[in-house]
Amino acid sequence: MEGILGRKIGMTQVFDDQGRRIAVTVLEAGPCPVVQVKTPETDGYRAAQLGFEEQKPSRLAKAEVKHFEKAGVKPCKMTKEFAFDEGTEVKAGDTVTVNIFEGVKYVDVSGVTKGRGFAGVMRRYRMGGGAMTHGGHSKRRIGSIGARRPGLVRKGRRMPGQMGAVNRKARNLAVVEVRGEDNLLLVAGSVPGPKGGVVIIRKALKK
Repeated sequence: MEGILGRKIGMTQVFDDQGRRIAVTVLEAGPCPVVQVKTPETDGYRAAQLGFEEQKPSRLAKAEVKHFEKAGVKPCKMTKEFAFDEGTEVKAGDTVTVNIFEGVKYVDVSGVTKGRGFAGVMRRYRMGGGAMTHGGHSKRRIGSIGARRPGLVRKGRRMPGQMGAVNRKARNLAVVEVRGEDNLLLVAGSVPGPKGGVVIIRKALKK
């Protein structure tokens, strides 16, 4: 299985065999029930749809509830498709756990960054701002945003706006420890998103 759904618990520190301290992010990875299996014959590609965290049936549409009932699993809050290798035995109703990362050295973790609300350019893009002396009214303003020609603001101009709450991926994070009995995965470094945020964990291409 290519990956799994999880939740960010927070950061802590562990020590390796040589006594070196390592800052790690603790991820609750699964368990995720297999809701549906996509095959090249029926769908044109090979993937497994995994669910994560139970949800009340009353909070889902009837079609979604029937979709989970067909697989024989309890309704989930969210679902995500993950590819798997040909020859791997996967069927609806199975459970995918954090043990799929046993022997894996690196993972990619995707999440939604913390939302910071509306922010100016000095906070959003680390701009220097104007001079803080000699009066004036441009201490924290953006400054010029264009010229007489072409007489418009070009696309991509850095300006004040909503900061954060965007999808980001941390690549090639080293797997420090896999705790199968607790459904926990410890990875070196930081992971996008706040504590309790849902993350997508995939095996990295780096070996």
